[in-house]
Amino acid sequence: MGSQCKKSVETIAAQAGNHRDANGSVSAPLYFSSNYRHPSLEQAINFDEQKEYTYARLATPTRRVLEETLVELESGQRAFALSSGMAAVQLALSILKTGDELISLDDLYGGDFRYFRYLESHIGVKFKQWDGEKLADLVDLLSPATRVVWLETPSNPTMKKLDLEALSAVVHEYNSSILVMVDNTFYTPIYQQPLTLGADVVVHSATKYLSGHNDLLGGVVVVNDEQLANEYYEYYITTGDTMATFDAWLLLRSLKTLPIRMERHTESALKIKEFLESRSEVTKVLYPGKAGMISFYLSTPELTRQVLDNVKLISFAESLGGAESLITIPLYQTHADVEEAQREKLGITPTLLRLSVGLENPDDLIADLAQSLDKN
Repeated sequence: MGSQCKKSVETIAAQAGNHRDANGSVSAPLYFSSNYRHPSLEQAINFDEQKEYTYARLATPTRRVLEETLVELESGQRAFALSSGMAAVQLALSILKTGDELISLDDLYGGDFRYFRYLESHIGVKFKQWDGEKLADLVDLLSPATRVVWLETPSNPTMKKLDLEALSAVVHEYNSSILVMVDNTFYTPIYQQPLTLGADVVVHSATKYLSGHNDLLGGVVVVNDEQLANEYYEYYITTGDTMATFDAWLLLRSLKTLPIRMERHTESALKIKEFLESRSEVTKVLYPGKAGMISFYLSTPELTRQVLDNVKLISFAESLGGAESLITIPLYQTHADVEEAQREKLGITPTLLRLSVGLENPDDLIADLAQSLDKN
């Protein structure tokens, strides 16, 4: 891993893939091979003597370098690169068994709730929700059956922020074997490293900010416990939902600019937040203070349709975290799988829009939003 001194996330990101190749390449090579020769029959049948690479589902040089970089960025022990964000969710929760209990924040990506319901109906996992307000209420939900507490902060799409250090301490004080799992997609390790705050597992949809270019699907799981990592590895190589080599190389390349991209996303989002708050058509703006995600409410559903139908520069499309700005309506897109009563409670209404602020000039984005709001 090179020097043992602690490096900043900016340096880790910029150096992603460097000093890893025996031939001295600065940019990590792209290994397309699906399989690797065995030097002998003895080596092939003796597990203790097997070489590092045999078959691409198990490991590839490119994916290995990516995973080692992700470990450094999230201050973990082991990382797993998967084919999508939902594949990462599935891996993280693969330790759940019939009778186990999962407690989650009530505001998450809608696909999470779809998977939680699947675990409940097909596996027999019990499922509870916490509103993110009082830690005492979370403690009241904990039970001897609780295996996982699943969180997002800031949350999607209402931008709830949690004190991960206090929360992890309370959960582990109740039962040290409960796993606190955090989706860190919105803030990335540039703004938040949950494992350093007491969490046990970090999950990313790498499709979003880690990739940053709207050109690949990917998921990431990072853990800080070797035994848990070994459990995950067995599931990981058995199901085969591993990240393709080319996507791993693209993601590794993208990580190099993650810190400066996040800085730009934040600077632009702060300007756009001020603009939105100045408009009478906007009744409420939700922004966590960092990164590029803004949710805001318009005064009428008709105005929501007007904005979505008339943005020119901003793309009306799902996903987030890319160079190009995207706007979505969570009610019908990202959170359509959330039950109606829960959407109403959270405020996921026909007037709520979610904006992923990209890397364009913020003045151009503001002009686009202004003309969409002014359109007759």
